[in-house]
Amino acid sequence: MPTIQNSSSNVTGSDEQRATLIGLTAILSWSLGVGWVRSISNAYGPVEGMALMYSIAALLLFMFQGGVRLRNLSYRALLLGGVLFVGTELSFSLSIGYAANNHQAIEVGMINYLWPTFTMIASILLKGRRATWLIFPGVIVSAAGVFRVLGEGHGVELSAIYRDIASTPLSYGLALSSSILWTIYCMVTAGMARGKSYVPVFFAIVAAILWGKFMIDGEKAVVPDRDALLHLLGGAAAIAAGYGAWTIGIQRGNITFLAGASYFIPVLSAFFAAFLLHAHLTSAFWSGAAMVCAGSVVCWLATRQT
Repeated sequence: MPTIQNSSSNVTGSDEQRATLIGLTAILSWSLGVGWVRSISNAYGPVEGMALMYSIAALLLFMFQGGVRLRNLSYRALLLGGVLFVGTELSFSLSIGYAANNHQAIEVGMINYLWPTFTMIASILLKGRRATWLIFPGVIVSAAGVFRVLGEGHGVELSAIYRDIASTPLSYGLALSSSILWTIYCMVTAGMARGKSYVPVFFAIVAAILWGKFMIDGEKAVVPDRDALLHLLGGAAAIAAGYGAWTIGIQRGNITFLAGASYFIPVLSAFFAAFLLHAHLTSAFWSGAAMVCAGSVVCWLATRQT
């Protein structure tokens, strides 16, 4: 998931445009996340599937980005950022995997995309960032969008939404935790990494934790077929490419443009997930997803116009 760090100012116009385009591919890669994660979980199980995906993704990042040099290591960024990053990835991936069905997995993914709104609120309350009155309608629209998604088919009926959440509370709880943890990550680690990427290390830690859980649970390994293997490789490549491309985009590209574009991930994610999982989404769902995007953009505008 995207976060904004400081970018380099020593870039030419053409280099900036190229880096911005690379950053946009990260947004497309992340938009495939819910669909890939769920399809991999369906094939291998939530724990083994995610352990495999993060193992391959970590390997790909180590291969193409290289390792982290111990001499230049920021242990504060590694420890604090690692706990928050790993917690986010575990919560996000397992929330999708533990969903009762494919349709619910897409719903749960939408809760995760409340993080841009949460981040804007946190930056105002905790960092004193100034905002216009637009922040209030932005928050309201985002929240209403999630309720509309959860209330798909029966309107914003709180009792029905409660029953839906109560049917799989772990999945919904993990999705909300993911959103909150990523908000905290964005708040406390900005600038801490000093331009270095610890994502390969974090991915390896996520994989190790999941493999540990897999062995403790005593689950049997799944023998994959061709389709399952293709989904696994596609998901791992997408998540690795997403973080790799985003690093280039925010360091050398147009951060403002990329930040605004990233707020459209919820709709793109729902579109790709519906395609990959063969799920039928109603107009109520799509309008709710659009409201989440719109609310996030309004919150972003509210903090830019001061």
